[in-house]
Amino acid sequence: MLWSPIVVGTLLVVGMAPFPTGDAEVGFGKADITPDLDRHVAWMAGYRNDLRATGVHDPLWARAVVLRDGSTMIAMVSVDLIGLQREAVLEARARLPEYDHVLVSSTHTHEGPDVIGLWGPSPAESGVDPAYVEFVVEQVVAAVRSAESTLAPARAEYGTAEARALILDSRLPTVRDSILRAVRFTSPDGEPLGLLLQFSNHPESLGPDNPLITADFPYYTIAALEDRYGVPVAYFSGAVGGLMTNPPEFAAPDGTVLASGTFEFAEAYGEAVAAVFDDALAGAEPIALSPIVTSAAPVLIPMTNPGYRLGRALGVLTRDAFTWTGRPDSAGSPVPAEQTEGDIAIETEVAYLRLGDLHIAGIPGEVYPELIYGAYQSPAEPNADFPKAPTEPTLVGMLPASTFMIFGLANDEVGYIIPKRQWDEVAPFAYDIDGGQYGERNSVGAEVAPILMQALRERVGEVTTR
Repeated sequence: MLWSPIVVGTLLVVGMAPFPTGDAEVGFGKADITPDLDRHVAWMAGYRNDLRATGVHDPLWARAVVLRDGSTMIAMVSVDLIGLQREAVLEARARLPEYDHVLVSSTHTHEGPDVIGLWGPSPAESGVDPAYVEFVVEQVVAAVRSAESTLAPARAEYGTAEARALILDSRLPTVRDSILRAVRFTSPDGEPLGLLLQFSNHPESLGPDNPLITADFPYYTIAALEDRYGVPVAYFSGAVGGLMTNPPEFAAPDGTVLASGTFEFAEAYGEAVAAVFDDALAGAEPIALSPIVTSAAPVLIPMTNPGYRLGRALGVLTRDAFTWTGRPDSAGSPVPAEQTEGDIAIETEVAYLRLGDLHIAGIPGEVYPELIYGAYQSPAEPNADFPKAPTEPTLVGMLPASTFMIFGLANDEVGYIIPKRQWDEVAPFAYDIDGGQYGERNSVGAEVAPILMQALRERVGEVTTR
């Protein structure tokens, strides 16, 4: 089966003038996706098995931004979850048939319900409650409908600010994405309409033993900004692979040093992210929002991770799989769940959205910052498994402008997207680290980064070179 990209809107032809400013509209909406612990089984996702939620500290939300330009309408939705799977995203899209594209990205909070299957009561039991996933799908649709009802003519400004002190890279080599990206939407006469924020860090402030449902630090970031600006805020996670994480300690505004693992830490950290957002807006410049053009396509990636293969056989992971044909655009015959040997692939998706001057990359997992900026170690560590592997196309190298946002965990969660020349699964390990580094056991395989970044480059090219 051959797959074709989906392209909507007016394509830019080489040699044409820059995108003009049109009459784009924007709307914001949200819907509560907090599990009802009397009806839903919620195993806490992100750390370990057998940790069931005992209460709710703060609500989880699906936050939607809808944009319309003439007959073209898209929705971008952020959900406070570990990583909503592709099947659920496709179901939400099916209930929004008039939309040209619906993108659903997860914030990757480690204190929400398991929607993947890996964190159930035991390693051999799924943690997914299908009734809860159906509820999330319903609420994603409700959030989009709510946003659609508020559509109004809009102008936009884009800005960035550095947040280097807020992010650590817990894997060598140290490469961080510490840029916070911000968009402010206003009416043509300057009235505020809403804010869009993209930041690259794992929401894991509470640690592995917290049993209370929470959106983690983004909850506090959004609360601070909504209080300050009086408009809705949509938060999207970016390049969190590597992995991008919190510092172990953080100083509250009164100077008190707070250790990670508490809600006090999450609040202080979230408010610090909000302050960086303020800095980004202070230097924001106007951008055009029109025309809206998107390109998205399914992509097959070979699943070599033995744990994931076993997870399918045990019913922990319920993803469909296909025989790997050697081609990312061609699915082979379906692979039964009990099969753990042979060439197995899963289907995911990459997406590129161009909103006038704003470029948005939708990447279906936890992408390493090296793949954004090209900060590849050269030469590679000699003990890495593929030190001579070619470097992947980078996001900044493929986009036509620097006014961009990265939406990680977009339309799927396939785990870590690791540059192939950094892949390090076989001893002796790079950097002389006993046992290797974290990442490979939560990645589909070593070919994921080359395939996804090439597919993304094709999506960008589909829009910008016709």
